[in-house]
Amino acid sequence: MRKLFLLLVLSMTLFIALFSASSFADSSFSEGVSADSSETDSLADEELSVLQEKIHQAIVKFEQTDRKRWSYQVNRFENEEGDITSSLERFTPTPDAKIPWTLLRINGSKPTAKQQKKFLKTKRKSADKKQKGKNYSVKFREIINVESLAYQAETVRHLEMTFQVQLNQFGDDAKGKLDGLLSYNKQDGFIETITIANNAPFSPMFSASINEFLLTFNFINIDEAILFREHTLEMKGTFAYFVEIDEVSKDTYLDYQYQAFE
Repeated sequence: MRKLFLLLVLSMTLFIALFSASSFADSSFSEGVSADSSETDSLADEELSVLQEKIHQAIVKFEQTDRKRWSYQVNRFENEEGDITSSLERFTPTPDAKIPWTLLRINGSKPTAKQQKKFLKTKRKSADKKQKGKNYSVKFREIINVESLAYQAETVRHLEMTFQVQLNQFGDDAKGKLDGLLSYNKQDGFIETITIANNAPFSPMFSASINEFLLTFNFINIDEAILFREHTLEMKGTFAYFVEIDEVSKDTYLDYQYQAFE
């Protein structure tokens, strides 16, 4: 049970929270940004500030997207120590739907009535925890430390910047051991990809050690709405000193449709 709790904290903390619509009143990076010139040899500090402001505006753009207005399908895949599971789910928001989820396929087959019931029960519990504020959550801007953004590379269409990752949910031992990289779509003005990887083993909780960690978010811009396209998690390590952690999961979002209900 504790191992499953660990996986939940590390993977779903970010997945669930990022999909929750949030608001941010200030649309400018008014506090200002600063950069150590030793870390930005390829750009003047003024140029770096301009790029940081672009990323800040992209974060605001993501946070202002009302994702509750979009229906979609999500194809989920998970391989946990060789135990492979998959599902195809449908999210259809309506004003009066308490559980807007439908299980379409599970492990490649049509779900049974029992599986449907279990699926809806799980979604209902998750919704109740979210309503009571008991679910693990983190805001988008908590993942990307704008002041730590540094120029990495650039093409005609994309800008790449590195950033520091400091999340309390990963534990004190993870500080300085997680590196962030984002790809900014210059033409459409949104963050297209976020990658978080470890540069050293870390322990998110007692008796657990993560040796390899790679978390990737991919986004899509539909009519100026910034929505998930795909996110993946790859994680290896040990729990309780001898239990192996070997986790690969992937969620792919498709068939987005805007719902214009009142």
